[in-house]
Amino acid sequence: MTEQIWRLPRVIAATGMRRSWIYKAISDGHFPAPVKLGDRAVGWKRTEVEAWLQERPRKKLQK
Repeated sequence: MTEQIWRLPRVIAATGMRRSWIYKAISDGHFPAPVKLGDRAVGWKRTEVEAWLQERPRKKLQK
């Protein structure tokens, strides 16, 4: 089975983060780096984004 590649709008929808946050987190080593799809296109491996979501600490809501 081939790896599914998510483009930026799908990554934004899945993470709830904005473009600037995603690229800052990539440069800080806190988010998976994109893979180059062409001269001007990148995407993220679905499995890497989902793994990041699973590992991310969740804040508990205060009651």
